Amino acid sequence: MSRFSFLGFRPSRRQLPPDRSGVVKFLLQPPQWLRLALRLRGSVIPAILSEVLFCGGFGVLVTAIDLYVINVHWPVLGSLIPSIVLGLLLVFRTNTAYERFWEGRRQWGNIVNNSRSLTRLMWTAIDENSPEDRQAKIDAVHLVGMFAIATKQHLRGESFSELEPLLKPHQYKELQTVQNVPLRIALWIEDYLHQQHRRGHLSLYQLTYMDELLVQLVDAMGACERILKTPMPLAYAIHLKQLLFLYCLLLPFQLVDNLVWWTGPMVGLIAFTLFGVEEIGIEIENPFGRDLNDLPLDAICLTMQQNINDLISAPTYRHRSPQPFS
Repeated sequence: MSRFSFLGFRPSRRQLPPDRSGVVKFLLQPPQWLRLALRLRGSVIPAILSEVLFCGGFGVLVTAIDLYVINVHWPVLGSLIPSIVLGLLLVFRTNTAYERFWEGRRQWGNIVNNSRSLTRLMWTAIDENSPEDRQAKIDAVHLVGMFAIATKQHLRGESFSELEPLLKPHQYKELQTVQNVPLRIALWIEDYLHQQHRRGHLSLYQLTYMDELLVQLVDAMGACERILKTPMPLAYAIHLKQLLFLYCLLLPFQLVDNLVWWTGPMVGLIAFTLFGVEEIGIEIENPFGRDLNDLPLDAICLTMQQNINDLISAPTYRHRSPQPFS
């Protein structure tokens, strides 16, 4: 082990390109951490900029009053709102929001895994006696992917136009009068499974297991609905915002005697830190939207559709070679 690795330093993984023009471009390119630190898209800066400027401007105003009108240096105001209390409130706010974000991701992981298991069993277990049976099975397997798309749009409160090219005209027309579209699609899948059982294409044990997977899909959708319809209590959000503003507006009276004209920038920096942490909690408490900080539901649904297409392109078990690895 080298002396530098023992001290915790690791050699850079960035390798110099062979040509000189590439070397110059490499040296002029900012490092990854700097690009991330200066990135505005996806950050909370646009959301909190007005609050930061207001608090910083108020600090400048207090400085001017202290220098030219009357002494307003009141350090006793620092004991009105203890910093540790405000910090605990912010930590609780952020942790609660992240728990909601992670729970939403966990439930969508359940949707992906159960969908893969259900489609795989449907494709391999249900017998085909005619081209019509195969087409019906393909349509039913696609319904599982449509369930995920419908759940995504249901959580976002959007129209279900994305499903129109994937459904038959009478199916899409039926969904126009339904309040919970994913639940209706789940009902179609269950009807298909029971129909195949009545026709003798599916055993009772297979039907029971597939029904359990379908129930887990609906349960995951219900858990996402619980996250969506149970926001942070309004009283807590209002009180935290009021405390943040009160804390930042009292800071200039404590700092003005020592910092003078630096009071405004310092108060703005502190406001940026506090309001930024609060805004992060606001950004991630509803993880089902289209913001950069939300879950990538479009990519998840696209992956599920690709997995289903790969599954359908594979032959059924009875058409496969008895020695697939030979």
